[in-house]
Amino acid sequence: MRHNKKFNHLGRTASHRQAMLANMSVSLIMHKRITTTLAKAKALKKYVEPLITRCKEDSTNARRVVFSYLQNKEAIKELFGPVAEKVGDRPGGYTRIIKLGTRLGDAAQICFIELVDFDENMAKTPKAAKRTRRSRRPAAKAEAPVEAKAEEKTEAPAEENTENKEENKTEK
Repeated sequence: MRHNKKFNHLGRTASHRQAMLANMSVSLIMHKRITTTLAKAKALKKYVEPLITRCKEDSTNARRVVFSYLQNKEAIKELFGPVAEKVGDRPGGYTRIIKLGTRLGDAAQICFIELVDFDENMAKTPKAAKRTRRSRRPAAKAEAPVEAKAEEKTEAPAEENTENKEENKTEK
């Protein structure tokens, strides 16, 4: 029976699996996106998300706990610095897995896993409404008279201003 065996062992011993997940976590934190197999990405997601949650509270104990998992000072600085600032108000779901297809050699499913708040392409930005014209001909005709009227309006006030100035000079 397979009771209480929830996580994927990834075909490795416990120490090898822990070292691999720690190294992948450091790479993810430093580079914000890594490419790997789908099984490893799912295991990494379960490994790294509690660490990111822990970094929201910047205390000595939190740093020591995260360091016991990662064993990399630069990754700890990055995690408690820019990463903690971006995920401070997010309640969870700090990573995103996007499938890329299969690997040519062994047909393994390949994906990339990334930190959600650091991807500018996927960030929610208001999209400008597209304006389409039904045909080109009416738009071209409509623009020509508008330009002519605009030229007349700009010339007329200029002439009036010069006449007004001349009248003011003669009155003085």
